[in-house]
Amino acid sequence: MGAMTTPASAAPEPFDAVDVIVTKRNKGDLSDGQIDWVIDAYTRGVVADEQMSSLAMAILLNGMTRREIARWTGAMIASGERMDFSSLSRPTADKHSTGGVGDMITLPLAPLVAACGVAVPQLSGRGLGHTGGTLDKLESIPGWRASVSNEQMLRQLEEVGAVICAAGAGLAPADKKLYALRDVTGTVEAIPLIASSIMSKKIAEGTGALVLDVKVGSGAFMKDVAQAQELARTMVALGTDAGVKTVAMLTNMQTPLGLTAGNALEVRQSVEVLAGGGPPDVVDLTLTLAREMLAAAGREEIDPADALADGRAMDVWHRMIQAQGGDSHALLPWARETHEVRAPGTGVLTQLDALKVGVAAWRLGAGRARKEDPVQAGAGVVMHAKPGAYVRAGDPLLTLHTDTPERFERALEALEGAWFIAPEGSRPDLLPLVIDRIS
Repeated sequence: MGAMTTPASAAPEPFDAVDVIVTKRNKGDLSDGQIDWVIDAYTRGVVADEQMSSLAMAILLNGMTRREIARWTGAMIASGERMDFSSLSRPTADKHSTGGVGDMITLPLAPLVAACGVAVPQLSGRGLGHTGGTLDKLESIPGWRASVSNEQMLRQLEEVGAVICAAGAGLAPADKKLYALRDVTGTVEAIPLIASSIMSKKIAEGTGALVLDVKVGSGAFMKDVAQAQELARTMVALGTDAGVKTVAMLTNMQTPLGLTAGNALEVRQSVEVLAGGGPPDVVDLTLTLAREMLAAAGREEIDPADALADGRAMDVWHRMIQAQGGDSHALLPWARETHEVRAPGTGVLTQLDALKVGVAAWRLGAGRARKEDPVQAGAGVVMHAKPGAYVRAGDPLLTLHTDTPERFERALEALEGAWFIAPEGSRPDLLPLVIDRIS
């Protein structure tokens, strides 16, 4: 590949992309100057996509030191604007989940924490592949819109206490470019790149405290505990170095969270939680993360269970949805077609694989293969039993929902081997809901 020619009038670049790639390819450490330049030059288009993908692969294979990751994250933040919530009358705390199946925790969590006096600026994303996106879920509510200006966001945080919205284009633009590139070059799994991608956005967002929910298991990005601990420690260090009070919880994603996977299905379940019901695992995790967020924001004396029980969290939910144009009392979309999957035998359900359920929901229309794909609001999977439950042959195990019945076949293929029913009296070997806490 020939060198890129620069017009005579342009100032020469202080570094060369090939030198930076070769340094990391040869297991060397990148200097602060090299890192600052390569992120800035990539954002400006001086470093080409094929050069950045080569560097990303070298980082995936050879890793980065804590100094390099911190500098890389700082350079990504510097590529755009930083938000400032210091004018608000209350402290701020945010939560980030690394994604899973049935993970609608943000929906009840943001209004719950806001009801306890801590503002929640939640910049969320869309789903890709088998993991659902918070914005897709909320867009199943008639009228609700994801884009909010910075001024509207500040006003909503002051008046309502919580906002869940799309990140503006000005926040860490280098991350947007690099994220899309990693997706198509097999470099998504690089821990330095995952950590800097998540933390550059969260630090630029300006939150005072951050609780990370790092999912572990088949339906998560991190399949094993050691890998998840490394990612969690890296992100906690980045947040702490940037002056954000950061805590990470490792939580179980071996089996789906709650009883639904799909956009409107998960919104419905979130409202049940806010109404004082909902699946026990969802309620437990919502309260656990709420307590961590309140403690990180200096409000550990408040018990969020009270705000769930007395309806204050539900009040904030209605106001939060309505502030973004949504009709929080409207009927949610329901899929036109359903298909029941019944238990093949009698005994104890010891396994329900999160990845397989997630892929089935995706194939039913709940997710997308490419960023521009549309999603079906009503599509997804409803689970009638979770591991540990006793089931009888012929009992419904799952109900599949979609508007396009020709999708059932591929969804059922995805579910092959998804569950295991053991003889009566068996005990499933389940990981706890919260596996570890890293601060």
